[in-house]
This record gives sequence, C-alpha cells and structure tokens, in this order.
Amino acid sequence: MPPSRPEPPSDSRAGAPSRRSLLAAVAIGLVPEAVRAQAPGPAAGSPSGTTPEPARAQAEPAILSAAPGKARFRPEPAPETPVWCFDGKALPPEIRVKLGQPVRLKVENRTDKALSLHWHGVRNVNAMDGVGGVTQAPIPPGGDFLYAFTPPDAGSYLIRPLTVGGASEPSGRGLAGMLVVEEATPPVVDADVSVVLQDWRLQDDGSLVPFGQTPLAAAHGRLGNLVTVNGKPVPATIEARPGARLRLRLGNACNARATRLRFEGVKVYVAAVDGQPTDTFEPLRATLPFPPGTRYDLMVDLPEQEGAACAIQALVGKGLTLASVTTKGAKISEKRPPIGPIGENKRLPAEIKLQNALRRDVVITGGAFVPKDSAKETSKEAPKEGPAPDPVYTGDPQKIWSVNGASGVAGLQPIFSVKRGQVVVLALRNETAFPQALHLHGHCFRLLHPLDDGWEPYWLDTFQLLEGRTARIGFLADNPGRWLISATVLERFDTGLWTLFEVT
Repeated sequence: MPPSRPEPPSDSRAGAPSRRSLLAAVAIGLVPEAVRAQAPGPAAGSPSGTTPEPARAQAEPAILSAAPGKARFRPEPAPETPVWCFDGKALPPEIRVKLGQPVRLKVENRTDKALSLHWHGVRNVNAMDGVGGVTQAPIPPGGDFLYAFTPPDAGSYLIRPLTVGGASEPSGRGLAGMLVVEEATPPVVDADVSVVLQDWRLQDDGSLVPFGQTPLAAAHGRLGNLVTVNGKPVPATIEARPGARLRLRLGNACNARATRLRFEGVKVYVAAVDGQPTDTFEPLRATLPFPPGTRYDLMVDLPEQEGAACAIQALVGKGLTLASVTTKGAKISEKRPPIGPIGENKRLPAEIKLQNALRRDVVITGGAFVPKDSAKETSKEAPKEGPAPDPVYTGDPQKIWSVNGASGVAGLQPIFSVKRGQVVVLALRNETAFPQALHLHGHCFRLLHPLDDGWEPYWLDTFQLLEGRTARIGFLADNPGRWLISATVLERFDTGLWTLFEVT
C-alpha cells in the first residue's frame, strides 16, 4: 500500500513531525571529537544487521573509556562541573564508519554505576543493541564490553546510556555521542558536521542536582537549566565561508528536553529523518519538532555574501539562541546543482502490506497528575493569574509508569511475539498527562493514517505522542530478538516506561 498523499500530518496529530512543520536548526561548524572505527570489513549485511566478524579477521578494537571528568560551563571564578565523559573529554564523541565497515569498540566503565550504550536508531543485531538488563548484562564498574556490529544502513544515530533502572544518571552526567555511517557515495558538501544537543541541571555551585528525584521522573523528566551544543554552553559563535554547502546531522541527546528549533536567515532542506533518507524538501514553517532521541540530516547552502548572519534558536521560554553563524572569508567558487535527495535506502521495504498485519494495542499510563484549583472551578469570577500547580505523585517511586498495565523491570516478558517477516501494526495510546517521546528498537516504522489508507512519507524510529492521543505505526518485524518500545525521556525509562516484544 503506497502513501496516499505526499504530505505528512500537521503537528496537532500525535505530535509527529510533518513536511510543513520541519525546519532545520543546528549549530553549524561545531565539529566534535571524532572517533573512527578503522577496521576493514565486509559489505553490509541483511536489513536486520550482521553478526560480528571472527576475531581473527578484525583489527584491535578502539577503546572508549567512560570516566569522571570536569567541564567548564560557567566563566571563572565559578568552579568547573563534575561530569562523566569519554576518554577525559567533555565533548560528545563522534564515531564515523563507512557503510559496510564494522564498528568494534571496547567500552570501559570507569564510573561507579553500571553502564551500557544503546546505538539509538541502528537496526542492530539484538545482542549489540546495548540495553543493560535485557540484551546484555550491564557493564559493572571496572568492567568492559566489546560492541562489535556492522550497521546495515547509512545514517545518523545517537549513542545513549540505557541500563534498566539506571539510564538517567549516566546521561545526565554527560555520556552521549553520535554514530555516523557514511553512504558509499555521499553527497558532495564542503563540511559534514555532527551536532549533539544536551542540557544539564546545575546547582548554584556548578555541581549537578542529585539524581533519582521522584517528582521529576513522574512529570516532565530531568529538564536542565543549561543547554550545550557539542559539549559547550550556548550561544556559540560560528564562522563559515560564503556559499558553503553543509550537511548537518542534528541529534537530541537531552535527558528529557523536547523543544522546537528555528533557523533564520538561510534555507534548509531536510534530507533524512531518524537516519533514513527521505524526499528532500524545504519546510514551509520555520520550526523543527525535536524530542529526545530524534535526528535530522539537513542540507544547507549558506549565503554568498560575506558578513551574512544566521540565527539558530530553540523555542524555550521567550527563545534561546543556540548559535549565530556568520559568513567570512573567500566565497566558495564551485558551482553545484540544486540540493536534492541523498539517495534511498533499498534495504527498507518499498511498501508495508497492512492487510494481514498482527495488530496490538500499547497503552501508556501512570505519572503525576496536575491538581485542579477547586476555587477557580467554583468561583464565578475570572480565574486568578499565577503559576500552575505542581504535578503530584504519591505512588511507588520505582514503578511510576506502566505499559499495558506493567512497569518495565528486569525479567519483563514480551507483550507479544511474532515470526520474522510479519507486518505489525501497533496502536499506541497515551493516557498520561504528558507528551511521550517513544522509540522502537531494532526497526523502522511508518506513522499510519487513521483508516489504513496510507502512511507518512518518511521512516521513523522515534516520535512524540501527545497526551490523550492515539497513534498507529506499522513496521516489518524482520530483526530477530527481544526489542524494546521505550521512553526516550530517561527518568521515565528508569521508572517503568518501557515494554518489549519478541521476533522469532
């Protein structure tokens, strides 16, 4: 069944990104520390990923050591902030491989908490998905784990800590990164830049607010009060040559912050959503919905005039400037064709046959509630102005959220099982008081139209479901293993907002 129409829905339906509502907004030119997996490898395998190569055919793995460090978020004489980082560097690492090249990375845990790294968006082999307590044993303090897999798809993917009951703290202390899988024939650009958005919840002395706070987990999650791009506080001041064509890979690695971004002064073209290529288009609205876990690949031609300025804003409060971009230097003289599609992923099915799909309901409940002001309800006078009451939660702090009536804990059984190759349609219903950012592990899905008359013209693995809404997704269950459907707000993940299904 092909898409019935070319345009996605508006933002009002299920909180999904739409062709009219997408807009790129990224900090251009902030190149993070690169980590390259240089071992030679075979061609990419099946759509569901490939098994690791025999050890004798591989070079020694790269080492990624997670350990305590320090980062300067505020000018001196303010103290530095104790963080966790990789190899002593506060910048999120970027791991780059070519399509068909294996990732071989030995992660050493030098923190005092259990750890595992989820390759968010990669249609990975199950044992390498990186969910501690489900797909692997968590890496204990002082231990290590070898991640060895060949990504089946080119694209932009996040690296996020994801251990059952213990994901929020490693992420909130700074552990994050980007995995870039380059196409065999990538588009010609002057720069290919990865950008990782994070936020931090700091106390007045620069230290991190303690973790494990039930009111945060039961409501909006651990929203930070300081935002960084590639590990540095905003706003960033960036310079690039006039007329440069850039490919920008934007990933939201915040613990909880879902925002909208706006880019002013330049035309932006969306080339891929959640790592998967789409028909390239210029959004009509200057905003980009951006919940945790989401990624966008964007193509940008900067203005040809020297001194041209662009502003990048997050729609937080009255607006937060993430970066200003100014063109400087000699103009790029090379003429290029107009920006176009970066190519299709032929490893994904051309269509999803919904007629014989396995259909299941997935119902999300729990969390805090917002008390009503009885005085305002009974009074005939106009409501008094003032802050809204704080959400209230009085239940089990370890099982705040539930999916189909059960909180996600180690040993949880799958809510359904399917044979490999079966089409699955899930009706996801959000019965909580908050928008829910959700991630499907090991697969890509299409957001379906209400009457099974088509789907949106892009693949997703992460999307936001508004409170009180139902959305239906369809996907081909072609990847064996036990796979999570999980909250990308990590305090919610830690307190039960995940479930799993099995592909046999």
